[in-house]
Amino acid sequence: MKRVLVADDATFMRTSLRMMLERNGFEVVGEAENGLVAVNKYKEINPDIVTMDITMPICDGIKAVQMIKEFDPNAKIVMISSMGQECFVKEAIISGAKGFIVKPFKEEYVVETLSKL
Repeated sequence: MKRVLVADDATFMRTSLRMMLERNGFEVVGEAENGLVAVNKYKEINPDIVTMDITMPICDGIKAVQMIKEFDPNAKIVMISSMGQECFVKEAIISGAKGFIVKPFKEEYVVETLSKL
C-alpha cells in the first residue's frame, strides 16, 4: 500500500483526494494546507508519494517541490492543480515533479498516475 501526503490549501480538495485514494488502496498518511507544512510533514512522515497543489499560501507548490527534492532527490511528487497552463506544467516538471494532473480531474486518471510511481 503506497503512503501518500496530500498538500492543498482547500480542505474540500484534501478531503476529496483522501477519500478517492483510500477507496483505491492508498494510505493517506498526512495532509498539508500549504507548501511549508508539506515540506515539514514530508521530512517527518517520509511518504511514498506527494500530491501537491501549486497555488497555496505561505509557500507555493513549486517552491515546496524544490525544497522536498533538495531534501530527498528521489521524492515522488505529482502536481494536482487548476493551473494547467503550459508554463506551470513545465516549471513543475523542471522543479522535480513526476507528473501533472489538471483540476477538475477524473478519479481513474489520478489513481492510474499515482499507481505508476
